[in-house]
Amino acid sequence: MKVCMIGTGYVGLVSGTCFAEIGHSVCCVDIDENKINALKNSKIPIYEPGLEELVKRNVESKRLKFSTSLKDGVESAEVVFIAVGTPPNEDGTADLQHVLGVARSIGEFMNGPKIVVNKSTVPVGTGARVESVIKEALAGRKLNYEFDVVSNPEFLKEGDAIADFMRPDRVVVGVQSEKGAEAMRTLYAPFVANGHPIIVMDRLSSELTKYAANAMLATRISFMNEISQLCEKTGADIQMIRKGIGSDARIGMPFLYAGLGYGGSCFPKDVKALQATMKEAGVPTQILDAVEKVNKAQRKKFADKIFGVMGQSLSGKTVAVWGLSFKPRTDDMREAPSIDLISALVANGAKVVAHDPEAMENASKLLPKDNVAYVDDMYQATQQADALLLLTEWAAFRSPDFEVLKKNLKKPLIFDGRNQFEPSKMRTMGFEYHCVGRR
Repeated sequence: MKVCMIGTGYVGLVSGTCFAEIGHSVCCVDIDENKINALKNSKIPIYEPGLEELVKRNVESKRLKFSTSLKDGVESAEVVFIAVGTPPNEDGTADLQHVLGVARSIGEFMNGPKIVVNKSTVPVGTGARVESVIKEALAGRKLNYEFDVVSNPEFLKEGDAIADFMRPDRVVVGVQSEKGAEAMRTLYAPFVANGHPIIVMDRLSSELTKYAANAMLATRISFMNEISQLCEKTGADIQMIRKGIGSDARIGMPFLYAGLGYGGSCFPKDVKALQATMKEAGVPTQILDAVEKVNKAQRKKFADKIFGVMGQSLSGKTVAVWGLSFKPRTDDMREAPSIDLISALVANGAKVVAHDPEAMENASKLLPKDNVAYVDDMYQATQQADALLLLTEWAAFRSPDFEVLKKNLKKPLIFDGRNQFEPSKMRTMGFEYHCVGRR
């Protein structure tokens, strides 16, 4: 099929590239001329494992192209995806100006029947607004082409996005007609050859499914962090509790990790947007209010743990930091715990020396300019440091040379916000080790 993907951000670029990989003809459109020129030369603006190779292969095979012309993209496509950002407004609601702006342009350039697909994360009811805007644009041209507006939320995990798209657990599609449903089944058929379902539902339910999924995962994280606080008061072990409850088939293991709370581009934004939608509908938000409150408090509690051990004033002290991105295998710093924690350390007088395999450039734009240095070697960060903080669970940090660490650090003191090491082994090796919810 001929596909136009409007927006070359994380979702649009991954989705468009993966569609091209299985044989569809894809044109990715963006108004950012510099980004499009870079993509034409297979230069990727984000870090996602495997994406650069995939883009290069499909550009060379001419299945994937990039353009700044929305008109050309819409006119040549059977299926037009809207994959632009929906950043939060000050009140937490999703800003739909880009989605509706693209919808208007689609109506202005439509040259025949189309399937228009909302891939952006949007509040329930947005499909109807997109449909209305397109009809209005067509009416202004005195045209009446048939089109369907479909909801197709994304469920991509940064760092594993290509695998998630190529081998999805499920594909959720919200439609108003069988024509829209059949087009989406044809488009996604190669991706569900593993037997996983294409779940067709009404458009309103599909739009709400995305927010409900992310809110549920965020809830699991906040629940475990709250239980971890009880563990620290009672001497119980959160890792043992995870095994005990995660082995229950009704619960399962994923997202049952205590740590520094959730971050990134999706969970914080989507929880707030769902809260706003519920309040607008007059539905109480007690659970989500608690989820957000626990998440915010978790970072402060970890900072307090550091100050409780090292002292409230860190003047004259150096703290090494391993990990800056909100999760491993990405350079994304949006809502990263490292921002809050490093800012707190610097505000209390510390000098910070940080290392991250991918996120240092992005981090330097967000972290304090003074008293934060970046180094390319993880062990260099620890030289003559008073303590080591592990804030992102990159694979390279999981089995370090502890003898080198003991030699480099002024004192063998580690604060592990991701529970990467076994406390008893750390004590045996002579480290003072502080983590989350473990004995």
